[in-house]
Amino acid sequence: MENLRKLEELQTTMMLMQSHGIVSDSSDHDSNRFVSNLIRFMIQPCGELDLGKKCALVSEFIPKISSGFLEKAATCLTEKGFQHVFGEDLEQNCVDQTDYGEMAVIGLDAMQRANSTLEDFCRSYFMFHGMDVNKPQELFKYLPALSFTESYIYQLDSLNEKILHAPHNGEKILEKGYEETDLGLIVKFIKVFKNDPFRPLAALLGCHGLFTERIREEFKHGEEYWTLERRLCCSLVDHKEISVEDVIKAIHLKSFDYRVLNLLLYQLRGMQVNEVHMDFLSISEFLVEVADDLFDYEVDDVLENNFNILRMFVRIYGTSAPAMLAKYIAEAEKKYNLLLKTLDSQLSLHYHKRCEEATREGGSMSKHPLGTWSIPKLIVDEELYRSNVIKCVRY
Repeated sequence: MENLRKLEELQTTMMLMQSHGIVSDSSDHDSNRFVSNLIRFMIQPCGELDLGKKCALVSEFIPKISSGFLEKAATCLTEKGFQHVFGEDLEQNCVDQTDYGEMAVIGLDAMQRANSTLEDFCRSYFMFHGMDVNKPQELFKYLPALSFTESYIYQLDSLNEKILHAPHNGEKILEKGYEETDLGLIVKFIKVFKNDPFRPLAALLGCHGLFTERIREEFKHGEEYWTLERRLCCSLVDHKEISVEDVIKAIHLKSFDYRVLNLLLYQLRGMQVNEVHMDFLSISEFLVEVADDLFDYEVDDVLENNFNILRMFVRIYGTSAPAMLAKYIAEAEKKYNLLLKTLDSQLSLHYHKRCEEATREGGSMSKHPLGTWSIPKLIVDEELYRSNVIKCVRY
């Protein structure tokens, strides 16, 4: 039945071409079939592209596509050839990455953790694409790709946390009770990060025409952030020196997943990246990450040995950490206010309202609509602090 439907579509298209003088020789079946397939491909939806834009793209790029390029593409983009481009065996790569028990490539826990980030992304970033997050058809049109990508990133982040929280130099953070079998899994987790952890995701996005060099660059930033996080946090536990340059670099890299989602949304919609918006959102992401670190400092990050800019500044600057951090915040806010003026007035207003919402939802009691900076009490002796918490938990 399906073959009959396709044959009927082909015949209808060929008759339409003949009636408009596009083809004249009805005996050249292969050529006519090729042109027919091209026309049916051109009218398929592709993001926000209209027919005029599609014709312009074909006119622009067809002269650049040689037979030699097509021969190479035919080799690379077959199933085996595509696997060869991204590795010797893409399927085996996926198996290797999940060879640590019965956990799937993307687990339910990773999807649940990704959910809050996706909600915030949709509510905060859709407006930069002229999209209304309150319209279900706009939300669900792009949600599968966005959700899968963010869940994949959270799955890798979960592996990184397991490595980070493993026993280190004889110290067990909060005495998590690791056993030898757990240590064997940690070795496998480390192997994942040495073998291009984003390769399967990059291949999948590539299959759907969504993978770009900008996204590849952000994937590298993600790997770099996890490497920095492990090194910096281990240095804290080992009482080693850390550099402020590494700390500032890490806090900037930390929001790489938001940038991946944003770049992916541009691809999904078939639109060019707006560099003005990207620059503004980059400094906004920095300020949000710092605010989150201050909120999570005492309750989560010190206890769990997670990356936290205030933890790092306390190690570097001691009791002067709040003053030094305030300087970085002031510089970022100055740049934020300058870039805010480059936005369309309506977009600036909508984003301001979104910031107000996020501040209220975060539990801020400040009278200022965007909240105020509040540095928590410094924990200079983290080992003593964790020890006291353990005693409280026990008794």
